Amino acid sequence: MENHILITGGAGYIGSFLAGKLLHLGYYVTVIDDLLYGGESLIGYLSNDRFHFVKADVWESRAIRNALRSDWPTPQAVIHLAAIMGFPACQSVGRLVAWRYNVEATQHVFDQANSLDIERFVYMSSYSNYGLSSEGKPVAEESPLNPQSLYAETKVAAERYLLTQAKESNCAPLIFRSANLYGLSPRPRFDLIINQFVRDALIRRKLMIYQRGYSRSFIHIADAVNGIILGLLSPLEKIRGEVFNVGTADGNLTKDKVVTLILKRLPETQVNYKDITFGGDMRDITVSFEKIQQELGFSAQFSVDEGIREVLNALQNGIIRDPGDPRYRNARFIVQ
Repeated sequence: MENHILITGGAGYIGSFLAGKLLHLGYYVTVIDDLLYGGESLIGYLSNDRFHFVKADVWESRAIRNALRSDWPTPQAVIHLAAIMGFPACQSVGRLVAWRYNVEATQHVFDQANSLDIERFVYMSSYSNYGLSSEGKPVAEESPLNPQSLYAETKVAAERYLLTQAKESNCAPLIFRSANLYGLSPRPRFDLIINQFVRDALIRRKLMIYQRGYSRSFIHIADAVNGIILGLLSPLEKIRGEVFNVGTADGNLTKDKVVTLILKRLPETQVNYKDITFGGDMRDITVSFEKIQQELGFSAQFSVDEGIREVLNALQNGIIRDPGDPRYRNARFIVQ
């Protein structure tokens, strides 16, 4: 039972997908989640004797310790996903709450992992930390961080704490800066750009696009989860205190390109544009993913076009009956 992984936020969009993949690979999985968006995503795992769920707030100072089963060994790794995700959600809860759950909770979880001699700590951060790229060049892991939102500020602060602990700690921190996610998960989300565009084009037959010419970077959730698993399997000396962008060069797309891919499948969609400047998430960048490819051997398997087809098929077949349900969004107001 040495392959035991603990996931915070394991009922969420990434966590519920990751938990299923780890169980399939033979791992023992402990999930800690406060179930802010419900726990239906975990129902399929509850009968698995290698799955353990604990409802808890990871900000609490002993949440990790209290979640461990006495008949299971200490986890090999903690994958820390629990957070107030995305800049609209952070803006809606305010700075104090966002800081508590995105920065202080990360410190508490890492400190417990370190004191328990857990081997590695995988932290899911965001490429939004880069903000706007200088001179239009692709941003790499060593590029300056220029957060444009409260969400990105909290992610940068959490990263900095972990990196200061890397040399002296028993537990090796590893940071992944993920591109924008898309695709289906046991806990679906339709406040993610591509998933939301597909939903709006199919149901409303129209799209309203802001920040039209801006470039974003996208990765399918299955590829992001495979990146996390590479982080679990890689030698400690390769990952301790390291930062990796997670994505693919093919996922660096303008919003116009994404719209073109959607129109290929839903050509009747009416597209409208608004030239509005928001004081929040103003990313306009392309991202380099050379480091994760060279160091960890990462290779993405899914394209944006395939992700659009996946989401569209699920909606057209009624697999997700009401994609407008609020439980499929982390915040009401989403900038497209």
